[in-house]
Amino acid sequence: MMSILKKPDLSDPKLREMLKQGMGHNYYGEPAWPNDLLYTFPVVILGTIACCVALGVLDPALVGEPADPFATPLEILPEWYLYPAFQILRVVPNKLLGIALQTAIPVGLMLIPFIENVNKFQNPFRRPLATTVFLFGTVVTLWLGIGATFPIDTSLTLGLF
Repeated sequence: MMSILKKPDLSDPKLREMLKQGMGHNYYGEPAWPNDLLYTFPVVILGTIACCVALGVLDPALVGEPADPFATPLEILPEWYLYPAFQILRVVPNKLLGIALQTAIPVGLMLIPFIENVNKFQNPFRRPLATTVFLFGTVVTLWLGIGATFPIDTSLTLGLF
């Protein structure tokens, strides 16, 4: 057996009280040495390297046409990870408001640790505020990202209605 399990000391009254409240389960379990450091981390690192090499071999980046400043395409799209931010700038009529909404992205990301610490449970079903904010943000980001690939007149509705 390769893993070593640390058994909880259930005679400890402090741990028993935390377990009654649904917390404290992170005080016992597998130790990081040797399980994670010797077995899990190398597999993850080698798997990541293998994925990068496989993508580089199977789908190499191609050199496109040389840039021509006098022949700008009609629809210029950024890289896929900037689609939601691009969509915000594209659909907001006031560009100053669009830039203000752009600042909401990093501000929202900076607020995540504070939202996450409202309660100490690790189970997402016992963290309704953090789970709701995460799901709402994910849906809005996907909606904006998909909408950036549509023409401007159907980008907010995605052509559904």
